[in-house]
Amino acid sequence: MNHINPNVTTEKEKMLRGEYYNAFEKNLLKDRKKAQKLCKRLNNMSDGSYKKRLKILKKLLQTTKDVWIESPFRCDYGYNIIIGDGFYANFGCVILDCNFVKIGNNVQLGPNVQIYTATHPINIKERIAQKEMAYPITISDNVWIGGSCIILPGITIGDNSVIGAGSVVTKNVPNNVVAVGNPCRVIKQI
Repeated sequence: MNHINPNVTTEKEKMLRGEYYNAFEKNLLKDRKKAQKLCKRLNNMSDGSYKKRLKILKKLLQTTKDVWIESPFRCDYGYNIIIGDGFYANFGCVILDCNFVKIGNNVQLGPNVQIYTATHPINIKERIAQKEMAYPITISDNVWIGGSCIILPGITIGDNSVIGAGSVVTKNVPNNVVAVGNPCRVIKQI
């Protein structure tokens, strides 16, 4: 007989709801270790091995589409990353996918783009207690993100927009704009 209390919430469920969670819980550690192994296999593979690379990416990420991610690539879990068709990520991409990262069709990332769903409390006592939160990120269709950009937790980037190199995206970006800077701001309509 199963005596699981239906009122008990797992750390993974808390993580995906944006609540405080324990990132060092055994199941989350196991999931991260699995993703690390797949990333290592991908990163040690010859860049020209398209079919072999795609096979690993399909085990790691939520995609059935043709995608290309240059090595090195790192992520926390992989299973929280949902990617559309025509995706390209240049060298050095890091996606901290403690919550969902939804990436639309025809999205291109320059080198060293970093996408962070994870964040930590400002309150020192809560940080010392190793509390962590995570908020989803959405990158819509036809977006181009320049090299060395950082996308912070909870952000949505609208369709057809361009984020200039080196930008730190701290607020949502609307459709059809060019946005640049730290903090990133809209400089023109497309």
